[in-house]
Amino acid sequence: MMLEDLFQSYVTVALMLVLMCILVSYFFRSKDQRREPPGPQPLPLLGNLLQMDLKRLDRSLVDLSKKYGSVFTVHLGPQKVVILAGYKTVKQALVNHAVEFGERRIPQFGNDLMLSDSQRKGIIFANGESWKEMRRFALSNLRDFGMGRKAAEDKIIEEIHYLIEVFERHEGQPFSTAQSMNYAVSNIICSIVYGSRFEYSDKEFKLMVDRANDNMQLVGSPSIQLLDMYPWIFQWASNRMRLKRNVVENQKQIKQLIGHSQETLNVQMCRGFVESFLTQKQKLEDSGITDSYYNIENLVSTVANLFAAGSDTTSSTLRWGLLLMAKYPQIQDQVQEELSRVVGSRQVRVEDRRNLPYTDAVIHETQRLANIIPLSMPHKTSQDVTFQGFFIRAVSRHVKYTTWSQIMHAADFFCLQGTTVFPLLTSVLYDESEWESPNSFNPSHFLDTEGKFIKRDAFMPFSAGSRACPGESLARMELFLFFTSLLQRFCFTPPPGVKEDDLDLTPPVGYTRTPSPHELCAVSREGIQNEKII
Repeated sequence: MMLEDLFQSYVTVALMLVLMCILVSYFFRSKDQRREPPGPQPLPLLGNLLQMDLKRLDRSLVDLSKKYGSVFTVHLGPQKVVILAGYKTVKQALVNHAVEFGERRIPQFGNDLMLSDSQRKGIIFANGESWKEMRRFALSNLRDFGMGRKAAEDKIIEEIHYLIEVFERHEGQPFSTAQSMNYAVSNIICSIVYGSRFEYSDKEFKLMVDRANDNMQLVGSPSIQLLDMYPWIFQWASNRMRLKRNVVENQKQIKQLIGHSQETLNVQMCRGFVESFLTQKQKLEDSGITDSYYNIENLVSTVANLFAAGSDTTSSTLRWGLLLMAKYPQIQDQVQEELSRVVGSRQVRVEDRRNLPYTDAVIHETQRLANIIPLSMPHKTSQDVTFQGFFIRAVSRHVKYTTWSQIMHAADFFCLQGTTVFPLLTSVLYDESEWESPNSFNPSHFLDTEGKFIKRDAFMPFSAGSRACPGESLARMELFLFFTSLLQRFCFTPPPGVKEDDLDLTPPVGYTRTPSPHELCAVSREGIQNEKII
């Protein structure tokens, strides 16, 4: 009993010391901290969580920016975060201060998406020289395999024909566009990464796409967000377990596809990104360099990053586009009138974009209103920086947490982990000082008084700076060709008995903003025209 009492005493004293450290660090700030961005007063350990809606965190932060300004601080649990709000502030940080704000902050769920906690691989969840080399190699090879060029255009047009066949099978009856759209867009990145497309009926392909989409919803769920704030409490959350299972299965599948490429590799004729990577790896090894960034772990992570980034966001944007056409039939009519007048019945090509200003404006406005990645990916400061008169710390150190050390370093986590930065893309794409009607679907945002297309500086759906989406040119090409080809062939309407006003534009909870589950009718325009003639 004496040993038991003694142990309990030690535990009590330890917990009291931790609590005292937290309270002391909370009430006694350094002089530097007085110059830090303002924000709501946080509670110990809880931070500002009671003022947040974790299902729409971006909206909560936009509301706070109206009170505290374009650069302010919030505490998500014990984690201090600087929020950048509004077009001018976000651009100034990511473009003009690209070095200071250019590091990637690795969220806790990011560890579950990695092959190893000790080494950050790939492009999305990596920093330093490995990230620079992988991003450079990816950009160079994506261009070589057609990104933004005619080779990619031909791949997209080929895939469009398969997608149209799927839509036609429904014969104008209501159906969900989600699955077929996801498969079509995923096939574009597959053809560039692996050198070939997959049949929509391929079981392994379907599982790969479905798991990737599931992960996008999981990482945006409240339990995964709480995992990032309190990893020692939420590490056994069911959503985290599901995420880890998905990641393991995806990595296993990617390795099998890489293995197939290794067996058939011809260094004189690379068919895709994977074979190009393997060729570079082999060249380095042949020259005696065995410890390079070109290893299988980096390849698996980079392929997983490209697949995730190149699939969900583009397919979600296209689904928003079709949903908006069904909701606003007068806008759909104008798009189809322009397509008929300029292109006719032939296949739309990328070069037609300059002659389709209204259609181009509708696509851009869809991207703006859809706001697919509202928070962007989290950044962190690489060095101390004074920004807009506020002092923002660099990351002082990285603390490796275990269940016990997490508790023992609670005060350190609260005060000294460094500065996470959220560029709030919602505040850019809905900036009231930049957009005439930010909360409405208004293609006129991208048209001048003569109906010509105009670029808008505050149009930033791909983020900006050194961490901007590497596949932007491919995504822009896909959005244009898929959208115009589908609108050429079909008229999209709500299911029978459903009014346009009843179509819901509220997105479900997720890391990306996808449309809520819904059905549309894809009615052949030939049939509509014949009905009008009769």
